Amino acid sequence: MSRIDDIFTRLRANGGTALMPFITAGFPSLEATERSLPALANAGAHIVELGIPFSDPIADGPVIAASMHEALMAGITPAKVFDIVRNTRDHLSIGIIAMVSFSIIRRLGVERFINEAAAAGFDGLIVPDIDLEQAAEASQLAGANDLSFSLLIAPTTPDERIAEVVSLCRGFVYVLARVGITGEQSAPPQQIAHRVRQIRGHTDMPLAVGFGISTAEHVAAVTQSADAAIVGSALVRRMGEAADPVAAAGQFVGELASGLARRDART
Repeated sequence: MSRIDDIFTRLRANGGTALMPFITAGFPSLEATERSLPALANAGAHIVELGIPFSDPIADGPVIAASMHEALMAGITPAKVFDIVRNTRDHLSIGIIAMVSFSIIRRLGVERFINEAAAAGFDGLIVPDIDLEQAAEASQLAGANDLSFSLLIAPTTPDERIAEVVSLCRGFVYVLARVGITGEQSAPPQQIAHRVRQIRGHTDMPLAVGFGISTAEHVAAVTQSADAAIVGSALVRRMGEAADPVAAAGQFVGELASGLARRDART
């Protein structure tokens, strides 16, 4: 069983739900990223998404796009992100997942990238822009390395497409709370429970909801039905604005974790 499978299995058995914060690797610095991983774990995160900086971020709003640009200008590369995970992996029990464009994976070679990610200590990949035809190979290679492999389901994804997407996922499915790009929202996401029920008609795999989740209230609304809440832009913004980004990240994630819902235990 992979680490991601184990995390969700234990949470479900105890009626718990997961918090999955996203941070941009190398923003505002490599040191801050490395120090943030244990801080997020201590604050209540179960799985952390590390965004590997990309020059044309997919579906990311201005906050995350700017953070990736700054990280790239500072010389952040996939190899340096792997080093961050390698340096911290033995000291952490949380899951660590790479959010990565398929362009980066393809540039290094699918098999080589996945092998190196696993060797560094990553527990999974989210690949938002991969074609489903190419996803089959990547999913198989991820599974061979005990990595989760997650694709995105948008509010506009039709039912027959949902079935195809979830068949290629391992570990969990990433469900978008709304159409558009990432970014903070004031109102809680709408109709998530209905969408979760629809997707559960195709899979019992854990469902993690992201895009626009930015408060403990939002986390509570999402995890009433989904298995996990993903928070990105709100956290990245706070890290960029703070004199101490690590402390700011830990404090904010602690606030978000207070919103996690508890449900009937599942076996």
